[in-house]
Amino acid sequence: MEYRRITHIQDPLFKKMHILMQEVFPAEEVLDFDLWKEPLEDPDIRVFVAVHEGEVVGATEYRYYTDLGIAMTDFTIIGRPGLGIGRFLSRQRQEDLGRLALAGDKPMLGMIAEIYDPYRIQNHAFGGVKPMDPFVRREVLSHLGYRRLDFEYVHPSWQNDGEAVNELDLCFMPSDEDMSALPSSLVADFLTRYYTVLENKPDTWQRMIEGLRTSERIALLPI
Repeated sequence: MEYRRITHIQDPLFKKMHILMQEVFPAEEVLDFDLWKEPLEDPDIRVFVAVHEGEVVGATEYRYYTDLGIAMTDFTIIGRPGLGIGRFLSRQRQEDLGRLALAGDKPMLGMIAEIYDPYRIQNHAFGGVKPMDPFVRREVLSHLGYRRLDFEYVHPSWQNDGEAVNELDLCFMPSDEDMSALPSSLVADFLTRYYTVLENKPDTWQRMIEGLRTSERIALLPI
């Protein structure tokens, strides 16, 4: 299996990846094809696919904010069972992030991920791919060390229509397993920067950010 980076929408592998995303994720979670041009060309956004026998069987997008010491896993897709794709992507991503952190000014505090709450999204089949089932993914991410940030999380729809998406928890995998909380301002700074690309944000998202800026710390809870 190969770990291949995609940096432009003309890459034939990107078309395959985008089709896979549409098969697996809800429509509001998938950015339109043409809107990927700038993100793919952004050196700070890292999009990789797992290629098996010439086909895209998995994908992951992530980034690392050196000044915050925070990584973000935008998404991970496992397109087929029985190939060890999840472990392959996780290992390759962690090695890449380790190199990025080593080149930065501070150690990596940890990695953020949006994780579906299976009790709020029971009717979504994720393309019929069982490893993508929200119950399975949540347990796998718990095993990896992710914990839920203790606040009511909403995020703007990637369709940029101003709608709020509510079926996810914002979670964090700390580099230090003894860490029990994060500064609220750090989370607010991260979310504000991360969603800069979306102009139409719901009022509930704006109120969420305001609430984070008026508190001090957010507890990390089990998932």
